[in-house]
Amino acid sequence: AGRPEIATYSIHAAKNFPARKAQSTLDVPLADGTGDAEYLETLATTLLPLIDHVAPDLVLYQAGVDPLAGDRLGRLGLSYAGLEARDRWIAETFAGRSIALASALGGGYGLDALEVSRRHVASILALGQAATKQPLQA
Repeated sequence: AGRPEIATYSIHAAKNFPARKAQSTLDVPLADGTGDAEYLETLATTLLPLIDHVAPDLVLYQAGVDPLAGDRLGRLGLSYAGLEARDRWIAETFAGRSIALASALGGGYGLDALEVSRRHVASILALGQAATKQPLQA
């Protein structure tokens, strides 16, 4: 990020586009075709220590849907259930730590715009449903 008060995290296929990527505070490259279980385990074991170290007040979450198996650029092998589990985990993890979370949609590269849109809607719903399980704070 170039600023000491900002930390960035990226979990992605090691060989995906672009070949030269901006460096994050923590980059987690994965093998092509990485599936749900390995992705989710790697996410938890790499992101939680960063959260504990940084102790953020606010997290901006780029909810990319290109990890879905068959995405033209993402190169990973997540299922729809895996993407939903990822987004629920993100929402529950930050809500459980009382860390504000804002999300934006991203990624998702396919010829069928309706299918890519379906992924984005599913991401929004998963984040919202997980967040509403947490008690509201004044």
